[in-house]
Amino acid sequence: MKYLIIPCIIYCTCFVAFGQSYFADRELLWEISGNGLKQKSYLFGSLHSNDKRLFQLADSVYTAMINTDKLILETDIFELFNELDTRTSLPTTLYDKIGNPYTAETEPSKTFYGDEDGMPQFLDAYFQQFCFNAEKGFIPLESAKEQFDLLSDELQLSDKQIVDNVLNTFTHDRLIELYMKGDLIAIDKFMKANMSIQEGLYEEVITKRNIRMSQKLDSILRSKTNFFCAVGAGHLGGSSGIINLLRSKGYKVRMVTWYHSEKASKDELNVRSFKEYIYHDEVSRLVVKLPGKPITILEPDGIKRIVYRELGQGNTYEISIVPMDTNISPEEIAAIYIATPPNTSIRKLLLDDGRIVFEGLSNTYPEGLNYVQIQFSPDYFAVIKTYGGNKYMHSNRPNQFFLRVWFD
Repeated sequence: MKYLIIPCIIYCTCFVAFGQSYFADRELLWEISGNGLKQKSYLFGSLHSNDKRLFQLADSVYTAMINTDKLILETDIFELFNELDTRTSLPTTLYDKIGNPYTAETEPSKTFYGDEDGMPQFLDAYFQQFCFNAEKGFIPLESAKEQFDLLSDELQLSDKQIVDNVLNTFTHDRLIELYMKGDLIAIDKFMKANMSIQEGLYEEVITKRNIRMSQKLDSILRSKTNFFCAVGAGHLGGSSGIINLLRSKGYKVRMVTWYHSEKASKDELNVRSFKEYIYHDEVSRLVVKLPGKPITILEPDGIKRIVYRELGQGNTYEISIVPMDTNISPEEIAAIYIATPPNTSIRKLLLDDGRIVFEGLSNTYPEGLNYVQIQFSPDYFAVIKTYGGNKYMHSNRPNQFFLRVWFD
């Protein structure tokens, strides 16, 4: 009987030993070598979702993230911060007799990548956030425009979604199930079956893009750059998948065993330590602490906008730095920039450090309700705006964000 135990352990796809969970058949992380490469690079199959289950990453994923010089994604997701509000609906807010907002809703707001109960960023955006916080190099395989160009009327997809999010319009739970198993063949079959609803959709969204992305990866590898590349898992498997295309170019691409330690590894702790980005504006001396690197936009009128979005949960943090006009009083500035709903008011507050700020709930288009605080320096004032889903808007998180912004 004892001779039957060993084969059972060997062929089990998931088992636990020495505080580690092994998933021997999870085909999500691949090592790239050969063709004269002196350093290994890594290819990771991602899923464009903020479901918390996806973030139980293998120890080897964290190791690959730490020990490679550059991150590669399908596109620069943060480039979309200026325009992409991922909420699928605005939160429901009521007001009591003295104008305080409240809601009877308890469900998390939905977003293109999950909902408010998931992680702040969807998985790919989490990788990019780490990349910028850790000051690593970043390379997009496609421009944001290239991805949006696929969202034509012919494909009948929302122009507010990144192209691979077409998968989320199908059986999302089933896709999550296949992804957690890491079965690339099953994922490829699932995609082909669901994309068969429209002729040529699979070839346009998957096959042609696999060829372009593998060609660019080949070019990057030849430059002797080592990287961690995350693309949708549906791009990896199959005869026309990126794995086979790289092999056809002479590279060795082997699966890395997936295991996760019960106690966080040194590399996992290292990755998690890069959880904050401090933005300094040298001209106005404004300081902002954010979860990740924002984008900055200089408007034609001289106003600088700083925007950071949590695309998974649908929350936005935005600051406008405006040159001070001495002909307008702080009270007048507050009245201009805080569009209060009926029966609500603007609050003038004296902070512990002696600063005077104005705060209020504002109702503007297209973001709907948003919380606003206005801070002042001798030469500038900052309009600090934040908004998000149902849970976010009826929590203390907006006030916590205001505490992370100040003039030095």
